[in-house]
Amino acid sequence: MAYIEMKHSYKRYPSGETDIIANKDVTFEIEKGELVIILGASGAGKSTVLNILGGMDTNDEGEVLVDGKAISSFSSHQRTDYRRNDVGFVFQFYNLIPNLTAKENVELASEIFSDALDPEQVLREVGLGERLNNFPAQLSGGEQQLVAIARAVAKNPKILLCDEPTGALDYQTGKQVLKILQDMSRKKGATVIIVTHNASLAPIADRVIQMHDAQVKSVTIHNTPLDIDSLEY
Repeated sequence: MAYIEMKHSYKRYPSGETDIIANKDVTFEIEKGELVIILGASGAGKSTVLNILGGMDTNDEGEVLVDGKAISSFSSHQRTDYRRNDVGFVFQFYNLIPNLTAKENVELASEIFSDALDPEQVLREVGLGERLNNFPAQLSGGEQQLVAIARAVAKNPKILLCDEPTGALDYQTGKQVLKILQDMSRKKGATVIIVTHNASLAPIADRVIQMHDAQVKSVTIHNTPLDIDSLEY
């Protein structure tokens, strides 16, 4: 059995007298420790998939299994526990708390987890060792995204979900972010899922799930994914 399985999943949003179908019969599987890219244009349904996998939203039909557990049947309380204990999130917009320093933002995540990583160490690993005591307003956009990634990584999550994590970043910082995410998969065994519209990122993934018009159009397996250092996008 695969680590993550989505089976015939549907998600509809009411809109007036009709429904908008955000996910239509979505089926795929993901193995533990893979770096996966869900690729598609805006409105393809990929962020909806990410929100369902992260327990932030529920599907209307179909089954979603993570590590053998049917998260699609979880109660609201069970979903909260799942989000808190198993999942790290990285969004395009950083969602940092403005009146906390970089270190304090990361400490927030690590305080509630027994096997959390050391906040200072994680910030040093993402290249922010000199910025520990800076507030978000004193950091560039790229640095704020690195803090957000450090916060997600410090949880030591089993699953790391990233929605357009390089969307607002310059080329070099974007590559740095992708390297950290690839290392989470390769070195720490986390299952990393990146949603993006940028097809040039696809070669770095173990598995590419292509979405179009609310459906999965194709799944491609890369037996030898490209190392980030060789990537040009």
